[in-house]
Amino acid sequence: MANINPIKTNQRTLDTFKGKMIGGGARSNLFECELFFPDDVFSAGVTKDQISDKTRFLVKSANLPASNINVISVPFRGRNLKIAGDRTFDPWTITVINDTDFSIRTAFERWMNLINKHEDNAGKTNPNDYQQDVFVRQLGRAQTNGASPTSDTDLPVLKQYKFYGVFPTAVSAIDISYDLADTIEEFTVDLQVQWWDALDSNGSTQLGTNQTA
Repeated sequence: MANINPIKTNQRTLDTFKGKMIGGGARSNLFECELFFPDDVFSAGVTKDQISDKTRFLVKSANLPASNINVISVPFRGRNLKIAGDRTFDPWTITVINDTDFSIRTAFERWMNLINKHEDNAGKTNPNDYQQDVFVRQLGRAQTNGASPTSDTDLPVLKQYKFYGVFPTAVSAIDISYDLADTIEEFTVDLQVQWWDALDSNGSTQLGTNQTA
């Protein structure tokens, strides 16, 4: 067993802790999501790039995904041996600010109708026709050299996740009421995920490759 060196008492200080907080910590409100939609969901005069660019600003909340590996319990003489099972991927839920042109909500409604039509239960059957790849990026407050960004385009990407083969399965209702004053509409979308990859700021995978014995 490797020897564990105890932390010296004089290292348990606020200054030591401050020295470990490189970059000041990641901030939950510094992020962007970039969504892409199937070509068939766009109406005349609306381009794919226009909607994708709006999602970078109007998706107000999301999450950096969890990682799950199920467990297989094998009974043995009153005990359970735990064996690694299959990996699962949780649905990815986002919250969208609703602009007055309803363009993002309409795109999701048309996307879901592409999968399963309201009137006759028909829809696209080839997954390549209705599944897309999307991104969520954690942004930083300063460049790697510590310089303050001069514009939002200078905000550095600290880490990003690419979700493969996503498609929406639920678009939430929007409550409307005379009682709702000083409120901007928003709605949530549940997206199913085939798998995701964790990427560095340059878009290279951080998961490495599996080694076989």
